[in-house]
Amino acid sequence: MKPKSEVSQKVAINPTKLKAFAAPQPRPLPVIVLADVSGSMAEDNKIESLNVALREMVSSFAKESRLRAEIQVGLITFGGRAAEEHLPLVAAHEVTAMKPLAASGPTPMGKAFDLARRLLEDKERIPSRAYRPVLVLVSDGAPTDDWAQPLQALCSSERGSKASRFAMAIGADADREMLKQFPNGPEATLFEAHDARDIVRFFRAVTMSVASRSASATPDQSAGLDLGMVPPDDDLDLDAL
Repeated sequence: MKPKSEVSQKVAINPTKLKAFAAPQPRPLPVIVLADVSGSMAEDNKIESLNVALREMVSSFAKESRLRAEIQVGLITFGGRAAEEHLPLVAAHEVTAMKPLAASGPTPMGKAFDLARRLLEDKERIPSRAYRPVLVLVSDGAPTDDWAQPLQALCSSERGSKASRFAMAIGADADREMLKQFPNGPEATLFEAHDARDIVRFFRAVTMSVASRSASATPDQSAGLDLGMVPPDDDLDLDAL
């Protein structure tokens, strides 16, 4: 018979201590773009530039570290008679391709606001542990449906009110007074796109802002946009669009 000291003893393992050694799971950081794809966006390379800008943004997000935050991207388009999830909310690094946007019809922006609010409120798609969302609105015209109540409902909703909301008016025909009601934050600035290059510069600024948040020690802290920090876009060949 072995001495008592040599008898193997079963050691109880505390699951809580094991968790301390597990790699922390990154929390989702949702970025939802509301994009105007009405017929007027087909003019002056606007829709082509928007396609370039969105592809660049998603590609850049996919390369970001996922230590603390996992950037997720969703794209809501509004044109014709409806708004739809052109790209359902998904981790940026999982996007393998994105169907190009095509412009047609009127501007049902109110439907886009309602769709965005319902997405934000969906706790299965955007769990409670997610970081503060980012909403980006771009339009070159005026809403052709009822928009005031859906916009108010979105901006006053629990998550919509906390989200970082940015907006860009494209061209001379954009309804600036209406679009100014969308942004929030310390500056609450409505950005202007006078030509196709400005669309790309705006989305590069959004990309830099979100990437800065995701890499920071406090990803839940909102960050503004500074187009002055965007490098020159001489590499953008609009003739090739």
